[in-house]
Amino acid sequence: MNDALSIFAAAREAGDSVALRSGETRLTFAQLADMARNRLRTLEHDTRDGAPYPLAATNTLDTLVTLYALLARGIPALILDPRLTSPELTALQRAAVHAGDLPDADAAAILFTSGTTGTPRGAVLTRAALIASAEASAANLGWHDDDCWLLAMPIARVGGLSIVTRCLAARRTLALAPAFDAALLPEWIAAQRITLASLVPTMLVRLLDAHPAWTAPAHLRAILLGGATASAALLQRAQQRGLPIVITYGLTETCSQVVATRYEARYSPAAAGAGMPLSGAAIRVVDGHIEVQGPMLMAGYWGAPALAPGAWFGTGDLGEIDARGCLFVHARRVDLIVTGGENVYPAEVERVLEAFPGVTAAGVFGVPDETWGQTVAAALVAQPAPAPETLARYLSARLAPHKRPREICFVRQLPQTVAGKLDRQALPALAPALQPLRFAD
Repeated sequence: MNDALSIFAAAREAGDSVALRSGETRLTFAQLADMARNRLRTLEHDTRDGAPYPLAATNTLDTLVTLYALLARGIPALILDPRLTSPELTALQRAAVHAGDLPDADAAAILFTSGTTGTPRGAVLTRAALIASAEASAANLGWHDDDCWLLAMPIARVGGLSIVTRCLAARRTLALAPAFDAALLPEWIAAQRITLASLVPTMLVRLLDAHPAWTAPAHLRAILLGGATASAALLQRAQQRGLPIVITYGLTETCSQVVATRYEARYSPAAAGAGMPLSGAAIRVVDGHIEVQGPMLMAGYWGAPALAPGAWFGTGDLGEIDARGCLFVHARRVDLIVTGGENVYPAEVERVLEAFPGVTAAGVFGVPDETWGQTVAAALVAQPAPAPETLARYLSARLAPHKRPREICFVRQLPQTVAGKLDRQALPALAPALQPLRFAD
């Protein structure tokens, strides 16, 4: 077993080095290894060799210690988002029960996506894939002795998980934030001497809005910006502030970034689109659709056949590659809404809406938004139309906050294709009729 993701190997190699900063807390790799060793004793009766261990992944020391313990023992972590509602968790548990064997014995983590049908699918990320992803990132960014990577992204998402594995593999420092806070971010960067940070465009917008005069300190050498498309206006604002931006493009299925702008171009990244493939990765565009290949690709979906070695994976996103080899992403797949860096699959939301009494059909789509990239909206066929507050209470109990429609409208019939199916591409034309749907939380 490769020791790159073992906290015990890290303790042997860099035991006295600071591995974690969190507020005033400083923990070395040796101290984290002791905590992970103790955690394994408590997990002994709750784990079976090869069986995934459910982990509600919060941005806390407790989650990190459990994750380090699982990685060191070779037990796959079934990563669960703590923001999910009880029905959503039940759906994941049902999917896990029926999934059967994992497609690869090297599995390190399973992260669920909903897919085009709204049915949860577990992307199985292997240790080898996570290590390959970490090495590809390092080939672009490099590592400095004093590097400290800010983790303000949710660990329950691949963007956050990959920061944990990169820092562990490199024996570098991780700065843990309980959650993103635009008001406090400059203070964190200064106090923890952050050199690397990962943000989604919504986070960067909120940071720039909250601190009109803020510029990056000299020790902040790169802000990785991914999870959603960054607008030209946002990149211009960042360039005017002198921020070192590395644009990234990736997926859960590729252990996060697989394409990025070059580190050397971080002060003027816009001209290169999403960038070029990272070391070991390859991209191609077939009939306008982006496909990726490389050692950082997942083993497959839990319960489905493993991907063949060297397989190309279709992202469903639309784009093109220019003569320099730079990827330009024109549009995310039509069955995906990206809001604040979070992926929302319309079919999952539609299924919940259509279970509401009186709703006979639902069409969910994204509405452009300067801060969030997109917000979730829904067109409903219902008789009678439900009271907004009743519908909001219903959705709050069944959908995580980022999945809930923030605007709705009622129509006699949803647009259809010639084959009689929902015409997703025609749904945005209903946007002028949308009205806000407000939630208590």
